[in-house]
Amino acid sequence: MPLATEIADVRVDLLRVPLDTPYFAAGKKITAYWHVLARIRTTDGVEGFGYVVLLNDSLMRPLADATRELGQLLVGMDVFEPEKAWAKLDRAAEWIGPGGMVSYAIAPLDIAMWDAMGKVAGQPLHRLLGGYRDRVPTYASDGLWYSLSLDELAQSARRHRDAGFSALKLRIGNERTAAGEVGRVKAVREAVGDDMLIMVDATETWDVNTALDRGRALQDAGIHWLEDPINHRNLAGLRRMTGLLEVPIATGEHLYTLAEYEQLISARGAGIIIIDLARIGGITPWRHVASLAQAHDVRVCGHVIPEVHVHLVAAIPNGHLAEYVPRSERILQAMPTIENGRIVAPSGPGLGLALDEEAIRRFAA
Repeated sequence: MPLATEIADVRVDLLRVPLDTPYFAAGKKITAYWHVLARIRTTDGVEGFGYVVLLNDSLMRPLADATRELGQLLVGMDVFEPEKAWAKLDRAAEWIGPGGMVSYAIAPLDIAMWDAMGKVAGQPLHRLLGGYRDRVPTYASDGLWYSLSLDELAQSARRHRDAGFSALKLRIGNERTAAGEVGRVKAVREAVGDDMLIMVDATETWDVNTALDRGRALQDAGIHWLEDPINHRNLAGLRRMTGLLEVPIATGEHLYTLAEYEQLISARGAGIIIIDLARIGGITPWRHVASLAQAHDVRVCGHVIPEVHVHLVAAIPNGHLAEYVPRSERILQAMPTIENGRIVAPSGPGLGLALDEEAIRRFAA
């Protein structure tokens, strides 16, 4: 007898997961990863979960409250109707949207619905979403900050190589000269060898002219892509860069809506699109952006949350890379495995992930 698919209950928890080693990012000290965790249970007891991860200490409780309030609108709906559910949640909060807190609040609920759908269907999410492959190339992105010395940066890069990664991304943008930025790339290259793909993320540090100067030097140093060299709203500047540089420009993680991605793609402002699962509002709209990019022959990557993004990137033909930043490993029983530089999509139903319930209790905010 098939399982019932009606949503009976929605629960939302706020978690503060402290870091053993705090670090600086975007000018502030990061001491913990906040999670807004949503769980959806069907009338037959099937539970799906989803979460977003944030670095901010502010507005976390209002965000969790927003997810909790929106979640009650899902009771009585069917887990096999994610498009209908997403539209209902978006309409309920449209007076403060689109984007922003609305997207962040909807995303955990949307992910949880897809997880529950996969569990009811008995299929892993990457198969439900398209089944193009079951693993994708991944790149290490943790512990490669611009605050590190060259020696520390090289040591961190070697640790990622020894852990089985064949690609990595370092943050740049703090050096006074192009030669200084290239020096960081060279330090990593010498540490990991010629077979490693190296990407750089300038975190929107430069103006267009500076970005072109740095970009030319960095492409000669052999980088795989240049990420967020200028502000993501400067579409004319991004288009100028994609026209004058040979190295692909990667951007998109700061965008919230399909319309914004359409403007970026139409402006030819990116060679590679990066989609943030939380900012876009979950799996349902993520798929829309990926399809839009495919129509324009643009590759897409997932921004952080690799344990979910592996399913999304693996499901589509224009999936490129998944960023590996294990910000949620302390609340999960296990993260997906890395094999030969690829992250393997879990084969269990839904997300194929299991929460560590003791850790959930310990980190409850």
